[in-house]
Amino acid sequence: MKIILKCFIVAVALCSINIFTSCNKSENTIVVTETVREELLRTSQSWNGEELPDYPQGKPELVAAKYIIPAGEKLGWHHHVAMNHGVLVQGELTIIALDGKTTTLHAGDVVVEMVDSIHYGENRGTEPVVLYMFYLLQEGGLPLS
Repeated sequence: MKIILKCFIVAVALCSINIFTSCNKSENTIVVTETVREELLRTSQSWNGEELPDYPQGKPELVAAKYIIPAGEKLGWHHHVAMNHGVLVQGELTIIALDGKTTTLHAGDVVVEMVDSIHYGENRGTEPVVLYMFYLLQEGGLPLS
């Protein structure tokens, strides 16, 4: 009887682990059987319609950065000296240009930032923003903004 009780307890424990781990799986899981390629963006303009500058000469330096911005956080005014673009992975981010133009990004949106135009970002949502940005710099350590 004790062996049966121990087996029962182990079985319940294993089932519980399976139930809890399957509950933690995302409902948004995508199942695919072959590689899928989707072009998210192709442009020569930033989000506000300004033309991007020509590539500089010299050796390129590519930088990938992850930003996590808390809910309610307002970034300071800044500008970018090089072209960059990114993907908003989580949350909602509003970008405000000096001239008052705004755009609001949602999870899954792609953005091309303005170059040499002053702006700031603000998380007006209720969850942290997770943003992946990719900078196309010239080797030599130009700042990101």
